[in-house]
Amino acid sequence: MNKTQLVNCIQAKLGEDATKKCADAALSAVLGAITDAVKGGEKVQIIGFGTFEMKTRPERTGHNPQTGKAITIPASSTLAFKPSSSFKVTIEPKKKTCAKKTCKKKK
Repeated sequence: MNKTQLVNCIQAKLGEDATKKCADAALSAVLGAITDAVKGGEKVQIIGFGTFEMKTRPERTGHNPQTGKAITIPASSTLAFKPSSSFKVTIEPKKKTCAKKTCKKKK
């Protein structure tokens, strides 16, 4: 789904009175607020959806695969998204269980 399709979906959910311009403004406002908060070092938690936050990786030692020489990998920051448990349950298909008697249950 791209942004245009998402705007159309938001417009449909808001009802007949909503315009595409209104839906686009709502989407832009939400994404802008999340971006600004995470950029400022805050954790953004949306109950029932997930959590956005910046995570830092410390400097570490790695190896060049061609030469085998040890190199230093610099510290870095990355954006992390952790979906909520209710969101995971909603989107993940139900796991199949084994009906055969030969299958052992995990403890």
